[in-house]
Amino acid sequence: MIATLDDLATLANYSLMDTLNCDPDAKANGRDHAPRQVFTGHYVPVTPTPIENPEYVAHSKSFFRELGFADSLAQSADFTQMFSGDTSFVPAPMRKAGWACGYALSIFGTEFQQQCPFQTGNGYGDGRAISVLEAVINGQRREMQLKGGGRTPYCRGADGRAVLRSSVREFLAQEHMYALGVPTSRSLSLYVSKTEQVRRPWYSQGSYAREPDRLIWEPVAITTRVAPSFIRVGQLELFARRARKDEHPQAMDELEKIVLHLIDREYSEEIDQTLATAEKVVLLARKFLSRLTSLVANWVRVGYCQGNFNSDNCAAGGFTLDYGPFGFCDVFDPLYQPWTGGGHHFAFLNQPVAAERNFRSFCSALRPLLTAHQGSLRQLDEIQNEFPKVMQAKMDTMWAAKLGLDAFNTELFNELATLMQQMPVDYTMFFRELSNVPIDIGPLKNSFYKSSSYDADPEEMDKRWSQWLTKWKSLTQFSSCEELSRQMKLVNPKYSLREWFVVPAYHQAAAGDYSLIRELQEVMTQPYAEQSKDVEEKYYRLKPSEFFELGGLSHYSCSS
Repeated sequence: MIATLDDLATLANYSLMDTLNCDPDAKANGRDHAPRQVFTGHYVPVTPTPIENPEYVAHSKSFFRELGFADSLAQSADFTQMFSGDTSFVPAPMRKAGWACGYALSIFGTEFQQQCPFQTGNGYGDGRAISVLEAVINGQRREMQLKGGGRTPYCRGADGRAVLRSSVREFLAQEHMYALGVPTSRSLSLYVSKTEQVRRPWYSQGSYAREPDRLIWEPVAITTRVAPSFIRVGQLELFARRARKDEHPQAMDELEKIVLHLIDREYSEEIDQTLATAEKVVLLARKFLSRLTSLVANWVRVGYCQGNFNSDNCAAGGFTLDYGPFGFCDVFDPLYQPWTGGGHHFAFLNQPVAAERNFRSFCSALRPLLTAHQGSLRQLDEIQNEFPKVMQAKMDTMWAAKLGLDAFNTELFNELATLMQQMPVDYTMFFRELSNVPIDIGPLKNSFYKSSSYDADPEEMDKRWSQWLTKWKSLTQFSSCEELSRQMKLVNPKYSLREWFVVPAYHQAAAGDYSLIRELQEVMTQPYAEQSKDVEEKYYRLKPSEFFELGGLSHYSCSS
């Protein structure tokens, strides 16, 4: 049991800082908080900027148990101090300076540089995310990163802070996704400042505006997220671009180092460390292909939309990263997109295509390492070209599982998708009601939203739904309805972290009441369970009509 920060300190092991290149222009003490170009090196040492007067909000009890942390640790003075941004005192062998990393940006497969304040691409990176610890815990390496930990050289002039609103969303979403069985970074802790606030653009109460219509003061917070590493596809791209352009003498070496470090951190159990680099790179592409396609199929399974799926928001380890403009859909809509800046290319059912663009960027970043190995290059191209086929197979398997079928049935699915759009249904509730294997369509109607087409001819819609239900039942293969229901409920959750649940939680938290956050944490970490009647009445229901199209609830900007 890890009961004190001193206990945790004994597990510290800083593989990234000890094996990769430090920016030669960095300040040794980590006081490197002004925007500047970073031309070389894999990381910049940075000391976090602590939030003022931190107060405990929540910690992940399930993750603490998994790590072997005592629950009391989360509210201890030194743990609170460290994970609210003050690392000046930490016990050895912990280090007082954390680190931030640079990365490149590709949007839907197109490389960008002009959004960098220097127009060079040397200013992108961890603008407010600062890793403060790597530790080997129970045989697994964990990197702990403060979101909202203050300015870094990559902050582009911003304040380096995260507000309580976005921190609550990320804290709850990571643990909900983990409980859903979706690969993700994890939530460790959440602290808020009792005195420090920053101004952010946001929506007036009751506003239907697409973009924020006012500036408000919001409390700052720090949530700590944890993963085996935080290496992004965009990170590999940055070093590949420099290697292709031969920007400095170490460019190719730095690319190879970051790729091998990725393999060591994320794929060591799948890729033999004794292989030559070219062989490792080809295997890496194949393993990432498998992980990324599985990830996106899981996103669609649970109704999750990663509204800004750029390469810099795509973890090279194949898990969900950066809960900024994300959302869980209420009404089924193939083009559901919670972020006003996201466009249709990152919409709900377009995520497989967006993933393919990121995979192309990933493969492009590996190519410079294979220029002397034509056979390996051909293999890499073959793997890249396999993406659509592999992605489709994963999607077909996922839809079949949601429907309780042994194999995907295109005709049945297409009929269902049409009905789900003509009669708007709640995505989560529909599949959960279907998982009960109803005798008729009556229970399915619990998931129906009002629709003009339904009101115009309800008998015709009922007939079409009944015909579909009969056809579906004829195609299921389980020996009993009970077994079919049991299997379907393993993949179709009952509870989903809807935005209209989270908004009141962070509003109450801003006034110092954290009870609703903790209630949501309890409910949403048991998403498949049949919970109490009170929980069901509160959290298993249709989105109220008055919440549709509200700014900050049905849609929001990337401001956080």
